[in-house]
Amino acid sequence: MDKSKRLFLKSKQSFRRSLSPIQSGDRIDYKNMSLLYRFISQQGKILSRRVNRLSLKQQRLITIAIKQARILSLLPFANSLPFVNNGKKKYEKRESITRTTAVRKKKK
Repeated sequence: MDKSKRLFLKSKQSFRRSLSPIQSGDRIDYKNMSLLYRFISQQGKILSRRVNRLSLKQQRLITIAIKQARILSLLPFANSLPFVNNGKKKYEKRESITRTTAVRKKKK
């Protein structure tokens, strides 16, 4: 392999490593809220590994930490209500309908 190809491969690997959103000093823990909020969408869903650019091990640890924080009520299960959209109600409440149940006759 000549030098030009080796230089290209080395630069590609080092560039890929620098994209990781988790720094070496960051602890993946359920109490580290500033870290966990980076990996949750606005709806409260955990973002995928491709979007996060995490390794498999890091994604597993993030998922476990987010689930622990949700159970302990440190994070909400859903960030926004489905019927509110920019202050406007998406679904309006209908009038209540009273339902009556017919009396059934027993079969002999």
